[in-house]
Amino acid sequence: MSAHSLMQSSNDLSSKFAQEANFWYLTGIDEPDWWVIIDGSRNKHWLVRPDISESQQIFDGNLKDELAMEISGIDSVISIDEAMDMLRNLAKNHSVVHTLGKHPDVKYFDFYLNPAPKKLHKSLERLFNDVQDCRLELAKLRSIKQPEEIAAIKKAIKLTVAVFREIKDKLADFTYEYEVEAEFAYYFRKNGAEGFGCSPIVAGGVNACTMHYDLNNAKLKKNSLILLDICAKLDNYPSDITRTYAISQPTRRQVAVHAAVDDARAQIIELLKPGLTILAYQRQSDKIMQNTLLSLDLLTNPADFRKYFPHAIGHGLGVDIHDSLGRPIELKPGMVLTVEPGIYIPQEGIGVRIEDDILITETGHTNLSAALSTDL
Repeated sequence: MSAHSLMQSSNDLSSKFAQEANFWYLTGIDEPDWWVIIDGSRNKHWLVRPDISESQQIFDGNLKDELAMEISGIDSVISIDEAMDMLRNLAKNHSVVHTLGKHPDVKYFDFYLNPAPKKLHKSLERLFNDVQDCRLELAKLRSIKQPEEIAAIKKAIKLTVAVFREIKDKLADFTYEYEVEAEFAYYFRKNGAEGFGCSPIVAGGVNACTMHYDLNNAKLKKNSLILLDICAKLDNYPSDITRTYAISQPTRRQVAVHAAVDDARAQIIELLKPGLTILAYQRQSDKIMQNTLLSLDLLTNPADFRKYFPHAIGHGLGVDIHDSLGRPIELKPGMVLTVEPGIYIPQEGIGVRIEDDILITETGHTNLSAALSTDL
């Protein structure tokens, strides 16, 4: 399996590196272009170091073999040439090899994928008779969080909650969305976070009706709402929390929409427990959102509810901010997922979303972000 490669930012500069989550999960290595080879039949593992020029080492540094072994727990580091020789030999006795295949949702993406996994996949196709995708198996493994992972997520959530509280108390002092974003960035870095776990959404007024709004540069208007969808990243695990606040005195309609979303959030969270099928969860949460929209006189036909609630009710949370749960039939203890109902009414300039991070337990669930009030 391959780590990600660096990607271009501008001219001769690279973007800030973002590791492939499955590779990090298996190795803990947060550097570009490394590989890991696992021979399951012999229980042997190798890290493969990239070829790095002397110039690259001077300007960008270089992960030493000793530190790579300490981080990963793998006690053998080899070169690319040695790895290719090893793979040729392994192919003589193994007809099947597993690596990351094409992302199942790639047809929906509006961005280019990192080329490193595909490059390795093509190299393996030249050596092995059968190259199989192990993405789903890894997703199932990653879907059940270990105690160390839950601790890391809780740590990121605790910091995010603290910063939300700081900023809510100062909302009247901000003039532009970017000032709010800067406050989150400052507090996150000051407290040891790697930064944001995803692009922050700071959306005032009608901007909140654009689901992935991240320009964060508009002037804040009195008597409007501000939607804050913020993720801190600590120890390589993120939080994912959304709150919607009134910038000044809210209108009666804003209060009603916010209260309806908050009530739907509470109802949907109460559904969560081990054994709940994904299909039943989807149907029940959709019904709650339909009733919520009907209560606000936004629908005449319940089937039209996606007009005002166009996104999923939530997603898995883990190394990836949108962590795959491995296509489960039902919820299982150890899964962490978000619950994020929202109502978006562009014609009224109102967008409200409230999002919490939920751990499925042996007997039910725990709202990991419950310490942060959902008050408007």
